[in-house]
Amino acid sequence: MGIHTGGKHCKCKESGKASISSSYLAKDRKSQTGERPFVCNKCRKSFKHSSSLNIHIGIHAGIKPYECKKCGKAYTAFSSLTNHIKTDNGENPFQCNTCGKTFTSSCLIIHMRTHTGEKSCEFKKCGKAFISSSILSEHVRIHTGEKPYECNDCGKGFIRSSGLTRHKQIHTGERTYEYNKCTKSFFRNSDLITHKRIHTGEKPYECMECGIAFSVSSSLTAHASIHTG
Repeated sequence: MGIHTGGKHCKCKESGKASISSSYLAKDRKSQTGERPFVCNKCRKSFKHSSSLNIHIGIHAGIKPYECKKCGKAYTAFSSLTNHIKTDNGENPFQCNTCGKTFTSSCLIIHMRTHTGEKSCEFKKCGKAFISSSILSEHVRIHTGEKPYECNDCGKGFIRSSGLTRHKQIHTGERTYEYNKCTKSFFRNSDLITHKRIHTGEKPYECMECGIAFSVSSSLTAHASIHTG
C-alpha cells in the first residue's frame, strides 16, 4: 500500500531518509556506507546487489540466458539482447539524405540540424546553443552540478543516463557491442567502430599538410605535431 498511498514507513537512522520498505532502506544504507557484501568466488570482485553479482557470474560461466528468437544469438544481459533486436529489426526506418544514417522520425529531425548547423535551444546564462532541448538540459546540469543518474553499486553520479549505462559495465564486466567478424566485444559503440576500421582499412582522419590518413583522431593529432614542431 505504501507505493500507492505515498506512505514511507521505514526510516534510516544514519541518513534520515524514509522508504516504503525495509529492502529499499537496506539499499540506501549500502549506498551510504559503501558496503559490498556480494563477492564473486572466482575473481573476488564485490557488488552491492545480488542481481549485479548474478550477471557478473554469468560472464565467467559463459551463461547467456537471453536468446534472440529470430537468429538464436544469446547474451549475458537483457540490455545486450535489446540492442541486438533493435539493430536486426531495423527500428530506424527514416534515412538522412545527406549521410545515409537511419533514425526514428523525431530523431531524424534533430539529426538534420547537425548538417544545417541549426541550434535553436539556447542557454541564456552562458550563451551556448544546442540542436535539441534534451542536450540543453544536460548542459544546464554542468552549471548546476546536478547528477541525477546514480550508480547503485558505488554511488557515483552522472549527468546523462548514457554515462551511467557505460559505467555499470565496469561493475558487471558486460561488453555490449560485439563485432561478428572476429567476435571481439567492447564496452562502447565508439570502440567497436574504431575496431572495425582495422578490418576495413578505413582511415577517415587525413592530415591536411601531407595527406597521410589515420583510423583514429588521436593518431592524427599526434602526427600533426610533426608539422607544427
